[in-house]
This record gives sequence, C-alpha cells and structure tokens, in this order.
Amino acid sequence: MIPMAEELGDFIEASGLLEYDPKAITKIYKGHPYRLLRRLWQTLIPLGLFLLSVGIDKITGYLNDKNQSRIRAKEFTDLLVELGPAFIKAGQALSTRPDIVPSIVLEELAQLQDQLPGFDSELAMACVEEDLEMPIEKIFKQLDKEPISAASLGQVHKGTLKSGEKVAVKIQRPGLREQITLDLYIVRNIAAWLNKNVRLIRSDLVALIDELGKRIFEEMDYINEASNAERFRELHKHNSKIAVPIIYKAATSRRILTMEWIDGVKLTNLEAVRELGIDPDEMVEIGVNCSLQQLLEHGFFHADPHPGNLLALKDGRLCYLDFGMMSEVTRESRTGLIQAVVHLVNRNFKNLSKDFVKLGFLAEDIDLTPIIPAFEKIFINTLNTGVNKMDFKSVTDDMSDVMYEFPFRVPPYYALIIRSLITLEGIALSVDPKFKILGAAYPFFARRLMEDPDPQLRQSLKEMLFEEKIFSWNRFEDLFKSAASQSELNIESLIDEVLDFLFSKNGGILRAELVSNLVLIMDSLSWKAMKKIRSKIKSSHLKTQNKSSASSTLIKLQPLKIVLNKINNMPGFRLGMIVKRLPRIFLESEGRKMGIRIIQGLTEKNTIRVIKMIAGGSK
Repeated sequence: MIPMAEELGDFIEASGLLEYDPKAITKIYKGHPYRLLRRLWQTLIPLGLFLLSVGIDKITGYLNDKNQSRIRAKEFTDLLVELGPAFIKAGQALSTRPDIVPSIVLEELAQLQDQLPGFDSELAMACVEEDLEMPIEKIFKQLDKEPISAASLGQVHKGTLKSGEKVAVKIQRPGLREQITLDLYIVRNIAAWLNKNVRLIRSDLVALIDELGKRIFEEMDYINEASNAERFRELHKHNSKIAVPIIYKAATSRRILTMEWIDGVKLTNLEAVRELGIDPDEMVEIGVNCSLQQLLEHGFFHADPHPGNLLALKDGRLCYLDFGMMSEVTRESRTGLIQAVVHLVNRNFKNLSKDFVKLGFLAEDIDLTPIIPAFEKIFINTLNTGVNKMDFKSVTDDMSDVMYEFPFRVPPYYALIIRSLITLEGIALSVDPKFKILGAAYPFFARRLMEDPDPQLRQSLKEMLFEEKIFSWNRFEDLFKSAASQSELNIESLIDEVLDFLFSKNGGILRAELVSNLVLIMDSLSWKAMKKIRSKIKSSHLKTQNKSSASSTLIKLQPLKIVLNKINNMPGFRLGMIVKRLPRIFLESEGRKMGIRIIQGLTEKNTIRVIKMIAGGSK
C-alpha cells in the first residue's frame, strides 16, 4: 500500500513547480519513489506489451505488410490517449518529427485528438473559488456547471460576469501539474535509455522531451496564455479581418482563464459558414495570410490552428482562440526559410542543402553529397508542375523519408511550423479540395523578397532574378505578379526597395539590362517619328526591311512591356509615385551613369541609322 503522506508530499512539491525543471523533478521522485512505482506499473506494462507485439510482428514479417503497420500505428496512438495528457502531448510532438518516426506512424499521430472526458463539475467550481480566492457569486452572475468542451489540460464552461459580459472560463484539471511532472520524468528516462541503447535513433530524445516539458508547462500557465493572447491582439490590431477574445485579468489565474465569449462557427462547418453570408474561401484566405504574416513578419505564431481554434464570425472576421501553444521564429530563421524557398524555386539543390545546415536541420560537418540528389529526386517532379500546385503535405511526406534515412534533426521551432501549416492546409482542403498552401504562400515570400531590406534577402533577390548571370525578365514578371497579389502590399515601399537594389553594388547586371531595354524603347519612339519623314520616300524595299526591324525590336521589348504593364495595373499604383522619385534617380551616381549610357546608346544607334540612310542602306 502506498503511504498517503508520501504521495501528498509529491503533490505539494510538484504543484509548486512553475517552470519545467528536470533536475527538480528528478529530486522529487527519487526522494519519494512510491507514486513513481505505481505510475511505472500503469505505463510501462502496456507500453512494454505493445513493443513486444511490434517486435513479434517484425520477426515474423507481418510488419512488412503496410496494412499491419498501419494497424499497429493506430494502436500506438490509442495507447497514448489512454496513458494521459503527457503522453498525448508527446505523441503530438512526435507527429512533426520525421527524423525520429517512420512516415506511416506520423500519419496516425497527426490524427491524435487532444480530447478527454470532462472532470467532476463540483470539483471544477471548487477550483475556480480556490484559485480566484473568492466565492463564484462574487465574480460571476452565472457560471454553467457542465463544461461545453474538455481537452487533456482542462475544460471550458460558459458564464456571465457580474458586469454583464458573456465569458468562456477555462478550468485546469485538478492535479494536472503533478501528473504531468511524474509522466515527464518517466518519459524522459525512457528517452535516455533509448538514446543509450538503440543505435538506430540519431536524434536527442532527451532534448525533445525537455522541449516538450517546457511547452507543456507554458500551456499549463494560463497567465502566460493570457499574455500571449494580448500580444497576438496587439500585433494584429490593424487587421480588421482578425478577432481575438478579450482577456479578463481580474478573473484569471495560473489555473483559471476567463475570456470573452465568442459566437462563431468552425471553418470546417461549411454550411454554417455560408449561412452567416460568408464565403468559406475568403475565410481560408484570411487565415492563410494571417498565418504567413505571423511566421514571416512577426515571428510570433499560433502553433495549434486546429478547426476548434479558428471561428468564422458573422461580421466577416476570423477569430483565433487558445493561445497556450505559441512559438517564436528568429529573424535569421525567417530569412533562412525565404532563402530556402528561393533555392527550391531555382532548383538549386546544392544551396538548398546548405540552407538546411543553416536552419539547424543538419550538422555543419555533414557530407551533403548524397543528400543533394535525394532532394532533386523529391522536388524535381513537383517543381515541374509549378510552385502554385505544390502540395505541402505531399512534400513533407516525401521529405520525411529522406529525413528518416539521413542524419536530420528537426529544430523544435520548425516542428511547430510544420504542425501549424499542415493543420492549416487540412482546414483549407476541407473548404477547397484543390487548395495548395505553398502556392498560397509564394506571393507572401515574393513580397518579402521585394520589400525586405535585409542584405541576405537582397542577395536572394539577385539569385531569383538572374539565371547564370543573365537577367530573367520572366522571373522578374512572375515575382512582381506574385507580390502584387498581396492585398496588403505597400507599393511605395516596393518601389523604394527596387530602387535600392537597382543602385546597389549587386544591381549592376540589372542596370545594364534596363539601359539596354530603355535604349530600345527610346530608339523605337524615335524610329516612329523618323518613319513619318521617310514615308514621303516611296521605297517598298525599305518598308519591308523596316517591318522586319520593328518586329525584332518589339520582341526584345515585350518582356519589359509586360512588367511595366504589371506595375501599372497594381492596386494603388500612380505614375506620380515614379515622378516624385526622379530627383533621387538623377542624384544617384549610378543613375547618372545609366543616363549617360542611354544617351550614348541612342547616339550610336541614330548615327548608324543616319549613315545607312544616306548610303541607301536598309536602316
């Protein structure tokens, strides 16, 4: 029998841990082993029996059958749910780790639902009074005893504050912190044993569990979640399409979170969304754009955008809920992601493999030679179909096989990005089966390339625009077209960034191309004027030659003409934006040099033409 005083001591010590601390947790359970032994019995026996059955399947060859492998993967997922919150969270963490888990197991873990039955209503009410340190009736006019939803960490009740505001009250499961710390201690020791004894596992499982522990402790701190919600609202306050519930701090504590009640419908409930008079496609577009802005601009993103956390409101806004799982991406990592996209689009697989080193997926001393052809094999067919048709889920599935084969290690921040984007794409696909998140994301990447003054992105822009030192007007047009599709594009800023690049030391080839094309444009205009004069001279031979020459000139001018038309058709573009920047162009030393080269080019062409005219030539 387990001594009650011993178990109570564990609870008191563990409940006082406000941050994840492996050393402190180890000290607690090494000093009080009774509860640990009981929980080990509850977890290791079912886990051991499952692993034994998998081992037998492996020996007998049953595991080679894809259906049998899927059955075992599903059993593993169900087992994690039975073992409790920490194991559910561990499964969710593994679902984004193709470097550790085979692809067929990843697919099942991705379906892992963070839902459990609710706990006793009277206990929930007692938790509210204990944490807020006052009777319920002094805070709430009314608070439903029965929850409207329940998950692994807590459950939500509907209520009304004394001041009249309708609210959602999230109440944490009693004893959760104590159970989580014990399970993390067990799982961490299992991970340490696996790292030491199973050579096939290359990734540091202990580091994975420590990262998981840190995130679970952040999720269990509802004051931290409240701060996340307020920060998220501040970052998106200028976006009239995004809603974030108000947090009521006076009725919020470490285990109780009180927020504005939001009436909305899940994005996946298409019929209900349409009944609000809203186009589901527009909601998806808002969600995708907001997520990309979180990832590439703010570096602070919602890592769990599942259907229950994204609601369509009747006023046309998209509301984000549940800010317990947020993550940050450094500017260096954001830049690295954009550079990787540039190298992918340009099919530069050698540099793409180097990007994975910079992003922390591969060790710096790794031999990239066998990885480059593996990337090419994965991406070449996908790229042939076009970026706009790239399926993120398919790409990550293909990548998972490579990551499992080679010594990849997925950085924690990127694991959350993968989870976020896959979840978002899943929601979008339920609305539009043809939706491709990479296609939707490309305009955002294009915008960042065109607008961001970061020196590394300026170099990436150069890589995008030049093909073997030859300026690609087609890529320039595609980039402008993609960037222009962004509704929030700042045209003024875009023009300034283009001029910055044009006059920079990296813009020499672009300047040469522009000079060449401007000479052609101005020469074409002067040729038209000259044609009027020459029309008086009835020479059929000359007319034939002129027609051929004009046709050749138009072919050369066509790419620039298309790009100029694209710029002219951008929403908000006005010719005055260019006119007011003329002083800067004339003051730039490279701008003056371009002007001199244009004059020289025109003079040369006109001189040759006049000489040929006098000599009776064809031009």
